[in-house]
Amino acid sequence: MLLSYLKIAWKVLLRRKFFTFISLFGISFTLMVLLVVVALFDHTVGAHAPESRLDRMTFVQLLHIKYKNGGNQNSPLSYYLLDTYVRPLRTPEKVTIYSNFHSTPSYVGNSRLDLDLKYTDEVFWQILDFTFREGKPYTPAEVKSAARVAVINQSTARKYFGTDTGVVGRTIEINQTNYRVLGVVDNVPAMRLSSYADVWVPITTSPDDLRRVQLTGDFSAIIMAKTAGDVPAMQAEFDQMARRVPLDDPKGMERLDLHADQLLASYSRQLMNPLTDYASDGLTILYAILSGIALLFMLLPALNLVNINVSRIMDRSSEIGVRKAFGATGGTLIGQFLVENIFLTAIGGLLGLLLAYVALQLIDGAQILAYAHFELNWRIFGWALLATLFFGVLSGVYPAFKMSRLQPVQALKGGSK
Repeated sequence: MLLSYLKIAWKVLLRRKFFTFISLFGISFTLMVLLVVVALFDHTVGAHAPESRLDRMTFVQLLHIKYKNGGNQNSPLSYYLLDTYVRPLRTPEKVTIYSNFHSTPSYVGNSRLDLDLKYTDEVFWQILDFTFREGKPYTPAEVKSAARVAVINQSTARKYFGTDTGVVGRTIEINQTNYRVLGVVDNVPAMRLSSYADVWVPITTSPDDLRRVQLTGDFSAIIMAKTAGDVPAMQAEFDQMARRVPLDDPKGMERLDLHADQLLASYSRQLMNPLTDYASDGLTILYAILSGIALLFMLLPALNLVNINVSRIMDRSSEIGVRKAFGATGGTLIGQFLVENIFLTAIGGLLGLLLAYVALQLIDGAQILAYAHFELNWRIFGWALLATLFFGVLSGVYPAFKMSRLQPVQALKGGSK
């Protein structure tokens, strides 16, 4: 029976080629956009190397200061604040402090090469799962002694030395300072803000005064729990600590907001700040907004399919009338038309997957984002199948139900109004 339904569906699609084209275009284009967005989202906040243990990691990236005159200030944190209050926490397994990356000049012959430089401690390499092509990270002793050593990525090795192998031990000059290369790692996409850089050097070589007592600065931290189940306890200890941080200016400052959020929540808190005033991470609101946009975006082609399918009622009313006259039940007709519509959306879904793959390859090739590499994994493929099924059922239920309720005589006369 199913094979017969599929054969009928194929004949129906070929009968009205223009409507079929419109339907397939709507489905495939919508799925393509959704898959590309999901791939971008997964690339940004998914658990990928070097941030492969996100279920155990929380990020301290932003300090919010509320002033008594109504003003607000959002800023990265000082090394002093993180080293004095965050590093001594007892619940975490490890705490790393690192700077934001900044474009720093280097020269190869007469050509200027702008490299993104990040200052880190030695724990940075223990928390984050970098792939070393050769060499190793710097040690605690090298950080303590402010040794002029560096880890570089493959792209920097190729641009500066002309090769990404055999460069360990060689010297790279950055901002008129010589560093000895200790290791070469895989390129990290620029969207992974916490781990991304072209060059990583010991935090003690930073020109900033690390011991200066202040709240704001140029640094962030990653706190890693022993297990994923320890994250809530770790965050609770962090919140207790944050309430003890003294204000720089008690007369002018009203309060500090400082949180250790998991990766997506850390972005959500910054985006949703106008709505939550830092009272929460805003993750629920963000999910609701994204779900609403996705649902609305998917609903538009689904409504288009509903209208197209309803218009086919008149074309197939005689067929319905004959089948009902020979005893076909309403359930049988609903099943047939649902199979036909799911068959159509399945074809559109496959085309959408193909278009998404092509689009992601074009984005990769254009190098819009440094070192970005987007791909369709099995999880994204699963979402595509679910979206396709959703399209098929949503756009097929109402037309199929309306078709099944036609009386045989009414159907043979051309359907209902």
